Amino acid sequence: MLTLGRDSGQYVLIGDDIVVQVVKADGQLRLVIDAPRNMPIVRGENYEKTHEAPECIRRLRAKARS
Repeated sequence: MLTLGRDSGQYVLIGDDIVVQVVKADGQLRLVIDAPRNMPIVRGENYEKTHEAPECIRRLRAKARS
């Protein structure tokens, strides 16, 4: 897992066709995700309504509790 700090306007590339950018709007930081239309993008809280959290998220939560 990679953990990065990003400022507003900065972005990361995932492969050749996914860009995740941090923007500041109305005083809040938001993510802008540009990905192919066939790539599903689901908010974590919605995903976890029907699935178990991904292993990397479970590890982070366990680490935060200790």
